[in-house]
Parts: sequence; C-alpha cells; structure tokens
Amino acid sequence: MANSRKSKSNLLERVADALRPLVSTDSSILLGLSGGMDSVVLLHLLHTLAPRFSWKISALHVHHGISQNANSWADFCTELCARYSVPLHIEHVDIAPLRNEHGIEAAARKLRHAAFAKQNCDFVALAHHADDQAETLLLQLLRGAGIKGVAAMPLLKLAAHTPSTLRPLLDISRTELLAYAQQHELAWVEDESNADVYYPRNFLRQQVLPILETKFAAYRDTLSRSARHFAEAGELLDQLAQQDAPGWESGESLEIGFLRSLSLSRAKNLLRYFLHVCGAPMPQAAQLDDMLQQLIEAREDSAVCVEFGGWQVRYYQNKVYVLRCLGEFDRDHELSWQGESELAWPASNNTIFFNRIEGQGISLNKLQRAPVLLRLRRGGETLRPHSDAATRSLKNLLQEQHVPPWLRERLPLLFCGEELVCVVGVAIAANYHAEPGEAGLLVSDI
Repeated sequence: MANSRKSKSNLLERVADALRPLVSTDSSILLGLSGGMDSVVLLHLLHTLAPRFSWKISALHVHHGISQNANSWADFCTELCARYSVPLHIEHVDIAPLRNEHGIEAAARKLRHAAFAKQNCDFVALAHHADDQAETLLLQLLRGAGIKGVAAMPLLKLAAHTPSTLRPLLDISRTELLAYAQQHELAWVEDESNADVYYPRNFLRQQVLPILETKFAAYRDTLSRSARHFAEAGELLDQLAQQDAPGWESGESLEIGFLRSLSLSRAKNLLRYFLHVCGAPMPQAAQLDDMLQQLIEAREDSAVCVEFGGWQVRYYQNKVYVLRCLGEFDRDHELSWQGESELAWPASNNTIFFNRIEGQGISLNKLQRAPVLLRLRRGGETLRPHSDAATRSLKNLLQEQHVPPWLRERLPLLFCGEELVCVVGVAIAANYHAEPGEAGLLVSDI
C-alpha cells in the first residue's frame, strides 16, 4: 500500500513540477476531454492540482459524430465533469466536408484543433503521453516527413492569438497512466476504432511496438530523445532561414532575390520557413521542388500560381506570396456599415476592422452625409488620394500601389452614398481625410 501511495504521489508531483514554471497562478486551463483513459487521468490530475495553484479548470469535448457511440461518450463526459464541478462545453463538428481530402483521422484532428483555437482560456491541455510521442515519430518517419514533421511535440507550444497548448504527460507512459487510473478507480470510455489495425497508428501500437519493446525496452525514451534532437535541428534551420532573408520577419510576401541568391538546399529551407511562418501547410517534397523551380525561373511579368492543400503560392513583381485559395464570390455583394467594429468580407475571406481615432483616417463627420456602404468594383470608379494629386481611375491607382492582380476584384470599396471614400488598405479620398483633432475612422482588413 505504501508503494502504491508513492506511485500516485510521484505521478501527481511530476505533472505539478512540469507545469509549475509554465502556468502562473490563476491561469485558466481548458482540457481536451475525449473520455478516453488518457484524458480522464489528466482531468483527475488537473482537478487535484487546481486548488494548489488557483487554476481555473474547464473542459471541451469535441463530438465528431463518427462513431455510433458518440452520444454516449458526450454523456459520459458530461456526467464526469458534473461530478468534479468542472465546466464542460461540447462542440459538435461535421467531418464530412474534410473527410475525402484529409482522411478520417486527419480531418478529425483538424476540426479538434480549430475548436480548441477559438476557446477563451489561457491554455489548452492535451493528454498526449510518451507512447504517443514515440508513435508519432515513427509514423512521420514512415511518411517521409522532414525535420519539423519528426520533431518532438513540445510540453508548451506558445501561440499569439489563440490559447497556448500544454502537454503535461509527455514523459509519462501509457502503462503508468493505466496504473494511476486503476489505483484511483477511474472510469473511462473505449473508442472501438482503437482496435482497428487498418489505421496506421493502431497497427504500430498493437503489432509493431510490442515486438520492438522485447528487444528495445527503452524505445519510448530513446525515440523521444531523437525527436528532441530533430526539434533542435529544426530551430537551427529556422535561424539559418532568418539569416538568409535579412530584414524579413513575417508577412505574406518574400523577395524573390533571397531565393535566387541561395544554393538549392538553402533556398528550399527558406521557402519552407516562409510557408510555415505564414501558416500554410507543408507541401509534398515534389511539390516544393516544382514550386521553387517555377519561382526562381519566373520572369517579372510571369503569373506563377501553385496550389497545394487549399493554399496558393503566387508571384508578382519579384515577390512571392502565399495565401489561402480564394473561392468564388458574389460580385454584387454589399454591406451596410452602421458603426460596427468589424464586418466579415467573404470575397477575400477576411475581416474588415473599423477603429475610431482622432485626427487620422476618414472623417466621421463627413460620413454622416449619406448611408455608408461596402461593395466591390463595378468599373469606372475614380479617386483622388490626396489634395495635390490628380483624380485617377481605380485601375491605375491599384497598379500604382502594386496591389496584386488576384486581389483587385476582391478589395472592399467604402462608399458614402454614391461617392467612393476609401479603397480599404490602399487609399482614402482627399476630401474625406480627417483633420487634426477631428474624430476619424481607420478602416483596415489586417
């Protein structure tokens, strides 16, 4: 019994020691709760530690609707969280639109990540453990992944505009978690798909790794160490890419001269880094090679466009751009602005922001003259961008401002009545500029 208590305490304290330097007092932690053994154990651990650190614990269950047992899993999570007095949100997602493109596992993972990203909390805690780390490394190696693909999952992954991700169990094996669950008499659900060796991860888990363990008992630790080495190598490659593009930090475009001045391997590394920083998925090796060749060989007037994974790489005026594929849009779409701080703009799949400020942007007083409307180009629009400039056609203005051709038909135009006031992100009509000390409005789509 004494050894049992020590084992329990050790696991609890190992998690406490891992989180103490990362999670401050009074932080809010949202747990990704599937109802499986791993996440149930993590819920128990966080619930036990929360009073010690004044953490606010909540949970999110993503209902994929794939299994016939999905509803009973959601019910189980609801009852479990009610027992612990932990707030639970159940997010229903539709996997069908992504299933053909990504497959069941990847589509479900993509939807879960999207659900976590929009939660209002400081951290999202996931129950990945040492076995998951080893399985992921082997799967990625078998898929021919690059350095970033085989790098270790980190204990903490920081994020700028979404919750940061915690994985407190990465140094703990599935066997240890099972022992903890049994000692605490925890209940959990079993996903029947985990028994299906059709899925590569299950095949490794059930048929490959048990054999591997008979010869390499410490494979979890050694593979995790290799994954950490890959992560360090990835950091060095990122630093090399930063040196190869001096002055560039982030943004949707990259000077083609940087790529053309490098050896093939360094140019590929910089292009991968550029795509990663912009949030794009990594293309297959052959796609990346073709993409780089087209970009390096492009003439200044070339219209390069390479599509991959729902994204595009384009070339315009010696710059490389990366963006999500833009779908069809309604050319007659209009929006009325009535003082909102932001409005969705479907044509370019982004958001228009309206910020009130003194002495800058558009004169709010002048906008009172007539209804304010946002719409797309229809042809024949003109605008004088400042008092000492000539009135010019919108076509010429966009060319002068080097607006990429694929964006010109999608730009929001702000009208006051029938008068063009602003091409968002490009120019404001001279007679609508706010005067010093006057209430103004900055309109942007960034």
